[in-house]
Amino acid sequence: MSQSIYSPLTLPNGIALPNRLAKAAMEENMAITGHLPGDEMFNLYEQWANGGTGLLITGNVMIDHRAMTGPGGIALELNTPIGPFKKWASAAQKNGGHIWMQINHPGRQVYAALGGKVLSPSDVALDMGKHSKLFGQPTPMSEQEIQDVIERFAITAQKAVEAGFNGVQIHAAHGYLLSQFLSPLCNLRTDNWGGSLNNRARLLVEVVKAVQASVPKETTIAVKLNSADFQRGGFDSEDALQVIKILGDLNIDLVEVSGGSYESPAMQGSTSDGRTLAREAYFLNFAKDMAKQATMPIMTTGGITRLAIAQQVIDEGVQMVGLGRALAFSPSLPNLWKTDPTTQATLPNITWKNKAMASVATMAITKRQLQRMGKGKQPKGNSWAIFSLVADQIRLKKLIKQYRNRYASEQA
Repeated sequence: MSQSIYSPLTLPNGIALPNRLAKAAMEENMAITGHLPGDEMFNLYEQWANGGTGLLITGNVMIDHRAMTGPGGIALELNTPIGPFKKWASAAQKNGGHIWMQINHPGRQVYAALGGKVLSPSDVALDMGKHSKLFGQPTPMSEQEIQDVIERFAITAQKAVEAGFNGVQIHAAHGYLLSQFLSPLCNLRTDNWGGSLNNRARLLVEVVKAVQASVPKETTIAVKLNSADFQRGGFDSEDALQVIKILGDLNIDLVEVSGGSYESPAMQGSTSDGRTLAREAYFLNFAKDMAKQATMPIMTTGGITRLAIAQQVIDEGVQMVGLGRALAFSPSLPNLWKTDPTTQATLPNITWKNKAMASVATMAITKRQLQRMGKGKQPKGNSWAIFSLVADQIRLKKLIKQYRNRYASEQA
């Protein structure tokens, strides 16, 4: 008999999650001075904790404040104050749920306006058409820089556990640094970190091993992995399956299956290689195939808004359901489903011809809801795309200026 989405899930490390529903990572851009979480972040996660989701995965926390996915991001490094992170973990656990910190390095996906370090396996810049100049030109990483990144992942994981987080999720999807090493399109290296899939996966493997060595054995360690990059010639589903087998040998506790990157935003339902994704549970077909062969639980995320689809994910053999934007617009959706199974979260549907701008506008509307919840308000589902996009750009410019001033003072 199939499990319910409300059934507990016991992970390979023996830890039991209270149900099969997870808040997938969404970038909040709500840090206070010093790249720290503040009261608005605590309010946001407490609201999600009260909404019935068994597992909350944070938006990406950066392992190096000199390499950020965007201004207003959170960073956790060796000398970062731990107090605010303890408050964050405590707020998220108020209803008996778990919280994992997603830890990440952006690699080449760094806005040029931010400055800072733009690293990648090779010097292949982002191809965003006329928007390509928005991102910095990457430099191929040296061996020393690779080792520094591995150490930083381990330090951030160790600090997360010290702060009370139940686990970490290593971000190896969506075109960020570890995903870049996995992709044959941007990893053109000819040394031990490039070429064969085993070599391209080496950085992910070394990061996992370093994290495992830095935290107590009972700590949950998960990985977020692309089912495919959805770009011709890129990392594909066969590659993903092989990487999942490698991760199985490392005794990873869970793999979240997603897809896409800034160049091909499949995580928002849009691809650049012409493939059509399902209207909900974008990556379910990939995830269920991987779940049949994986030794650890598989989670999938992607546009899920209805109880019937969430339950279908479980019925098809995938062990965990990730909810992203649905919880930005309906933070108590898991509890609402218990009383009214027909409840559906309404997501913005931006159909602009320019897919890159539509993707940015979608993120802007979503982040606006997170900011509202941080201020103690309810989400506002009828936000205008243009207004949200312009307001977000104004806010980002202000945050970029603050970041550059801090960065410049550090260099002085």
